[in-house]
Amino acid sequence: MENSDFRQTLERRTKELELVIYSYLPKEEGLQKTVISAMNYSVQAGGKRLRPMLMEETFRMCGGDRESRMLPPFLAAIEMIHTYSLVHDDLPAMDNDEYRRGRKTTWAVYGDAMGILAGDGLLNYAFETALRAFEGCVTIEEYQRVQTAMNLLARYAGIYGMIGGQTADIEAENQADSVTEPQLLFIHEHKTAALVQASMMIGAVLAGAGEAETAALKKCAYNVGVAFQIQDDILDVTGDSEELGKPVGSDEQNHKQTYVTLKGLEQAQTDVAFLSEEAVRILDGFNGEHAFLKQLILELIHRRK
Repeated sequence: MENSDFRQTLERRTKELELVIYSYLPKEEGLQKTVISAMNYSVQAGGKRLRPMLMEETFRMCGGDRESRMLPPFLAAIEMIHTYSLVHDDLPAMDNDEYRRGRKTTWAVYGDAMGILAGDGLLNYAFETALRAFEGCVTIEEYQRVQTAMNLLARYAGIYGMIGGQTADIEAENQADSVTEPQLLFIHEHKTAALVQASMMIGAVLAGAGEAETAALKKCAYNVGVAFQIQDDILDVTGDSEELGKPVGSDEQNHKQTYVTLKGLEQAQTDVAFLSEEAVRILDGFNGEHAFLKQLILELIHRRK
């Protein structure tokens, strides 16, 4: 796919996904309307919509019906879960960030108490939304697919997935000098890769993919998530602050153990290349159309900002 074609397709599909996501947002009414307003403010802050896009593209690659009513609720739900994690990350007790994507973070606008509730609300509402996929089921097999997808969503977002990774990351901040490679990979796998795995596996499951195909995509998504995070560590050393939109060298200043400080810049770059090449080989084992998905993954992994 030509780069200009890819960019146009990316822009179009991002806008299409936003329409889907926004269609599931709750109405701002009732005595709880403030928290709903904070929730909607958070989701509408923009972003790549990467996770729902990976889910949709995997669904298509695995032969999913484009008219499926099972998929849209999960597209919205995965973005709500990702957004809630950002809302909580920005809180004073976590990263204490007042700006994200060029505008005030949720807690900075609504207060930290409402920021906590907005994150809680998005997580709960994500599952309310995903459950609506059952309304699109016609056959027993489709009900079973949605049930499996619900289990994946819950596990990879929870203590055995993203929350587990966040826990290990917070604790590692207090022992930066002694963090080991297995610990660091655990954090990358669970904090970053888990929702990528959930996205691609759910897309496959809803499309009717078998266990072997779903397992292959789990491995592919692991590579994507870990390589994405290693590249983030690399950019903190080699990136341009103007291009990145944030200061570089912050990891070193904060004495944070990263993949680069642990393995060195050259090895980190080698490992990113290996992980991305293996992810592409896995995708090329599928017969379904995946040119856009493949380029999307490569662009994400090898990004400069």
